[in-house]
Amino acid sequence: MDPVVMPLRTDEDVVRLRQAVRSCLVSAGFSLVDQTKMVTAASELARNTVIYGGGGESRLIKLGNGPRKGVALEFIDRGPGIADIGKALSDGYTTGTGMGLGLGGAKRLADEFEIESELGKGTTVKITKWKPF
Repeated sequence: MDPVVMPLRTDEDVVRLRQAVRSCLVSAGFSLVDQTKMVTAASELARNTVIYGGGGESRLIKLGNGPRKGVALEFIDRGPGIADIGKALSDGYTTGTGMGLGLGGAKRLADEFEIESELGKGTTVKITKWKPF
């Protein structure tokens, strides 16, 4: 399936993404718990894209691997990048006013988590949730 690409520039964009993620997960038959986990992770990563990345885009992708179903989300910005990814993933670390749980929390809520960042070029985060058999 082709990804659904959505801009992430405003708080309203974050709300629209949350709604799209929930709708996608419901249509794929995910449990309420898994829906909540992914919507929460998506919200955190989308807000990071807007606040720290200066805006960007998200890609929502339905996955099918034989009988296995999943949903992947990518968050892409062309912001300043992350100098120390390990530190950024640790709980309590923040460059803003938040609690510093966004990246690490999103990682814990997803089944798969990937992050790439280059200073001065931006950051891409991808999370995936697989539906249990």
